[in-house]
Amino acid sequence: MRGFVRGAALAATAVLLVAGCGSGSSGPGDDGRDHGGRTGSQAPSSSGSADSTAALPAALTGQRLRWGACGATAEADAPGGEWRCATLKAPLDWSKPRGRTIDLALIRAEATGKKRIGSLLFNFGGPGGSGVSTMPSYATTVSALREHYDLVSWDPRGVGGSEGVRCRADREIEAAEDIDVTPDTRAEEKAYFGDATAFGKGCAKAAGELMAHVSTTDSARDLDLMRQVLGDARTHYFGISYGTELGGVYAHLFPRRVGRLVLDAVVDPTADTIGHAENQARGFQRALDDYLASTGQDPAEGTRKIAALLKRIDAAPLSTSSGRKLTQSLAITGIVLPLYSKFGWPTLTSALTAAQRGDGTGLLELADGYNDRDASGHYGTATHSQRVISCLDDRQRPTAAQVAEVLPDFEKISPVFGAFLAWDAAGWCHDWPVAGQYDTPEVSAPGAAPILVVGNTGDPATPYEGARKMADALGKGVGVMLTWKGEGHGAYGSGSGCVDSAVDAYLIRGTVPKDGRVCS
Repeated sequence: MRGFVRGAALAATAVLLVAGCGSGSSGPGDDGRDHGGRTGSQAPSSSGSADSTAALPAALTGQRLRWGACGATAEADAPGGEWRCATLKAPLDWSKPRGRTIDLALIRAEATGKKRIGSLLFNFGGPGGSGVSTMPSYATTVSALREHYDLVSWDPRGVGGSEGVRCRADREIEAAEDIDVTPDTRAEEKAYFGDATAFGKGCAKAAGELMAHVSTTDSARDLDLMRQVLGDARTHYFGISYGTELGGVYAHLFPRRVGRLVLDAVVDPTADTIGHAENQARGFQRALDDYLASTGQDPAEGTRKIAALLKRIDAAPLSTSSGRKLTQSLAITGIVLPLYSKFGWPTLTSALTAAQRGDGTGLLELADGYNDRDASGHYGTATHSQRVISCLDDRQRPTAAQVAEVLPDFEKISPVFGAFLAWDAAGWCHDWPVAGQYDTPEVSAPGAAPILVVGNTGDPATPYEGARKMADALGKGVGVMLTWKGEGHGAYGSGSGCVDSAVDAYLIRGTVPKDGRVCS
């Protein structure tokens, strides 16, 4: 996952920021109880047959989590109330489960009803999104589920409170915004790839030994350890965006431990590095077309105007009210953010109108929101973690020569986003210090219980076609496809009563919808 693949929770934050910009904002101890009525007995310590490694040591599976008050995070204030936090010990290296451990940060709110099913674990995407920061704000969306489930999320390894990685300082991040991400000359190309090399070295220095142990496969094994420590016989899971890839990998590794899994805003598990970039170019251009049509413009003509604006900004960055310059890279990012939800479209109109007049303030504010930059100039680390995880997963390293070959096709798919995403495919993991693990993730899960795969036809970041491919790849009788004809990144909680009721019925009652059902 690269570039603009971000979790729905991050996109939800973006929507809030978009609303703020539209209104003139500048952007953004153990309690002694054994929760859930558990006896504290050890859950089964292996995942069974083909889904298993050797039995894990009791020091891991028999952990008793010390749930206490949650503190503030870099992204959110302390949630208080019913939310409790704990730390789980997991092996640094899953091939050495009795070796060194790392800490994983967890958050939980217990089920409110008397008919508790178990824990429902959430991954909100990225990779790099903090579940500890996001879960409390997402709880309203899944309030119907909390009656039956403990709502649980965590910061995956390498993220936030779980050994989070920061690869460079704020001043270095801001300086890198001046680098041309669609290089037109040899000098610009050298600077682009040189910055990628420097970023990788910074990550290696910051992460150390952890750098080789933050893969999606590592996190899938962490997920099964959580199941055991939480006392659940099977894993109930809600994965969004990148979280769908994590869910698919988990199902492949532990098919007999699959309980009720929902995968929403689905990443295409069959796409390689170039394929992912093509998918995103197509998805964001599709969303841009829909946005332009909603304003009464001809999508083709509107796209030409925006592409021409970006070309002008590439040659001469725009001034802003903050004194910083709006570069082409920041402008593209600013356009992307409000495409995650229709609620952001009015703000995009205002920002583009101002940019056409020479004022880049609106697009810069949007880009800062996407890049987790606050008013004081401090940047979050979600994109650092995203890169460290995805480059350990992905062993493909496209070259500048390969980009040159595909660039015309990308620009044809999207005159606005194509060139950026083509170059990003080569620059994202360029000269990375650690080798990647696979070309595409293995998600086949023969023998698993039915897994609900939800695709949105208007999803910009994870285009709809990927959902059908995920359902097929999971296997016959396992992947069950639910389609929503909507807009935005993700479907559940986005305004479709049809989608929400189908997902709720599956998670609460175990009712599997007919494969291929469509919600319009």
